[in-house]
Amino acid sequence: MTGFRARASLAAGLLLAATAAQAAEPPGRTAVLQRLLDCRTVADAAARLTCYDAAAGAMDQAEAKGDIVVVDREQARTVRRQGFGFNLPSLSLFDRGEKPQEIDRVQLKIAEARQDGNGKWTIALEGGQVWRQIDTGDFSVRPKPGMTAIIRRATLGSYLVSIGGRAGVRMHRDR
Repeated sequence: MTGFRARASLAAGLLLAATAAQAAEPPGRTAVLQRLLDCRTVADAAARLTCYDAAAGAMDQAEAKGDIVVVDREQARTVRRQGFGFNLPSLSLFDRGEKPQEIDRVQLKIAEARQDGNGKWTIALEGGQVWRQIDTGDFSVRPKPGMTAIIRRATLGSYLVSIGGRAGVRMHRDR
């Protein structure tokens, strides 16, 4: 029985490793884009133009329906900033071309701040981010709407949120 368990564990481990490797790879080009790029190989000029017209039309329709999304580098940076505080491996799809700038801190205005019955803070920021306190510290200044919060990476997947340039409180992003 132990031989069977060992083989089953090994098979499960290999399957997980293969799945993780596939998830880490950026997705390939979408078929509608590949069809457009394939038009470059058509030798006859008139046939190449016909190919480009058809492929560009298909790409326009796919984008209009939301089947594909085209973003520029600045839009990708905006998505990365909005995702700050989340571990989202799917954001690697924006990593093509130049190496993306690593974001280690963001500065946003407070939209809402409240304390629960245990004295722990929940802070909602402009743009929809919500952060929840995970330590027993306290802010030097009581957070209020309109104040600026600076959030920076800390250890073990947590973040320090400071208000008014004062000492930070350890927090975790909820949404």
